Amino acid sequence: MKDKWLMIGVGATFLAFFLMVLSMMTLSRHTAKNKALLAQIPATPQAPTPVVAADVSLYKTIVGDDGREMIEIPEGPFKMGSNEGDYDEAPEHQIYLSTYYLDTYEVTQAEYDRFVKMTKRGKPFIPVFDDDPSKILKPEYAAIGMSWFDAVAYCQWAGKRLPTEAEWEKAAKGEGSRTYPWGETMSPAYANLEGAEDGYKYLAPPGKIEAGRSPYGLYDMAGNVAEWVADTYDDKYYAKTSYRDPKGPDEGQNKVIRGGSWRESPAGARIAKRFQAKPWRTDATIGFRCAKGGP
Repeated sequence: MKDKWLMIGVGATFLAFFLMVLSMMTLSRHTAKNKALLAQIPATPQAPTPVVAADVSLYKTIVGDDGREMIEIPEGPFKMGSNEGDYDEAPEHQIYLSTYYLDTYEVTQAEYDRFVKMTKRGKPFIPVFDDDPSKILKPEYAAIGMSWFDAVAYCQWAGKRLPTEAEWEKAAKGEGSRTYPWGETMSPAYANLEGAEDGYKYLAPPGKIEAGRSPYGLYDMAGNVAEWVADTYDDKYYAKTSYRDPKGPDEGQNKVIRGGSWRESPAGARIAKRFQAKPWRTDATIGFRCAKGGP
């Protein structure tokens, strides 16, 4: 009987020793694995990967009569509108545009002031702004406070015209489908929208946000200032538009505004988003750029 209990005790001791060795081996393997993972972590924090703008050097540029750079938008089709947005953005439809040119940058206040001085036209008027006006009235900032008629007059003076709504959208989108001029992802690195996270609480000088350029290389097609276009607004126009170089409805009270502004949310900066306003409206969020027919 005594030998039996002795054998049981020896067996239990051996089992305990075996389990202890197994536990130490497992712990050793986990420790080695953790050391390997820790070795992969940089000793110092890494800067976020910079946003790289697309190469747009293949697109032709010219200089307009007002001395401003314009980018050639080549002839061809594109998909206009969206079936995923507001009702007036639908249906998504195919459009074919002839070659045209569009200003690379939004018109600045200094450039608009030159037009005012040379034509004796009235200066822009900003009816509402809830801060010190000097914070948005700077020569290098995008021009604001002009009506649709004023924008048309500037473009005519410069030997140009306002872009059609279709021309504006193709220049912002390219021939593919995308939500924003740069793609699908939204962050302060791409556009001057509501808030100061992008580095600008209000307006910004046009062309400061390199990563936000459109597929053709245009700056600020989303954010900074919303932009007047030539078309009259019709919420059902997309269902009856012409396929080739549409000019917009013949009748209507309001004009179309595209592109969102520094006061807009990401949803309002989508390429397909459409805004409307009376042509005499002036605002601290509305500016423009000009277009010109191609060769």
